Amino acid sequence: MGGFSSSLILFDGVCNFCCFWVRFLIRRDPGKRFRFAPLQSAAGQETLNRLGLQAGSLTTMILVEGDRHYTKSSAALQIARRMRWPWPLLFPLVLIPAPIRDLLYDFVAGNRTRWFGRREICMVPAAELKERFLD
Repeated sequence: MGGFSSSLILFDGVCNFCCFWVRFLIRRDPGKRFRFAPLQSAAGQETLNRLGLQAGSLTTMILVEGDRHYTKSSAALQIARRMRWPWPLLFPLVLIPAPIRDLLYDFVAGNRTRWFGRREICMVPAAELKERFLD
């Protein structure tokens, strides 16, 4: 899968739901294709600035690959596409127009902290996973 070797996922580091998904992805990414950075971190903020995105982007997961980036449902589907089977089977959902896909994404994103709670501080990766996270 050329071109996919260096993927950075920005996520809300104080959102329990987002941290669950990061752990979910790590367990299913033995090839270590994905690296991670909380949006609140220096690396996350620097990446947002480089991409010309606002701090308001804290409501979405962002997949960054070189100069390209994906947000909301597009990010989720691009990530699924890069995972091991069976997750790439979700990628054809990209044929649904993004505004329609993003309605569901925005509904979950808008309720995630109410349903799953927040942390007081950003997710701190275990020592064996530290190399997967940007500071």
